[in-house]
Amino acid sequence: MKITQHTVALISGAGSGLGEATARRLHADGAAVVIADLPNSNGQAVADDLGERALFVPTDVRDEEQVRQGVNAAAELGELRIAVACAGVGTPGRVLGKHGVHALEKYRTVIDINLVGTFNLLRLAAEAMVANEPSPTDDGAPDAHGDRGVIVMTASAAAYDGQIGQAAYASSKGGIVGLTLPAARDLADSHIRVMTIAPGTMETPMLAGLPEAARESLGRVVPHPSRLGRPSEYAALVEHIVANPLLNGEVIRLDGALRMPPK
Repeated sequence: MKITQHTVALISGAGSGLGEATARRLHADGAAVVIADLPNSNGQAVADDLGERALFVPTDVRDEEQVRQGVNAAAELGELRIAVACAGVGTPGRVLGKHGVHALEKYRTVIDINLVGTFNLLRLAAEAMVANEPSPTDDGAPDAHGDRGVIVMTASAAAYDGQIGQAAYASSKGGIVGLTLPAARDLADSHIRVMTIAPGTMETPMLAGLPEAARESLGRVVPHPSRLGRPSEYAALVEHIVANPLLNGEVIRLDGALRMPPK
């Protein structure tokens, strides 16, 4: 799908990390962007820095009305044709740890934000996208096979190689992997594509608190390139998914051939 002056992208978690990089990349490509993130995030600062055709909408992805506000804001800017779900948390905890059994409420919170929040964005974005006309060919001619929208979700290498202490996180991301194909099939007759990216270890706020030596150690276990992934590389893959009409219903690992060890 070609990005035009009418294209709007709604990105959750766009106040930092993967979401911010994606918002910046799509905005540079010519899309208007709605930055959906928590009220205490850097979302407003990102929108201010991008300037024209960038809007911050305070959003908790678990809240139906708040996500609808983001979708409605996108409609005011143009045609919502791209939605990227980057909001997530990585609360660690063993099933049985030093302090006892894993708290059920903490597990629920991770599932609610990472999996339910992603589904909330998926379904409400799709509801808006069905009103779009199919995207035309590059020369502007009508295309019976054109997209009405593209939705990109974010899983993790942990969905496949969950480490010790990642029971909640890995299962939430595994749910997104399992959601990808049925969602793509559900939305195929509406000309809406659904894809998922499963990043490995990335230079994001989740790892920002680690000492530099620990970050370098994480990078060295990646076969090639032996470093942490960059948010710009995630954003570049989103850009390609949007542009390539045959990518649908699949999960792409973005991890430099990393297979995570138990710990």
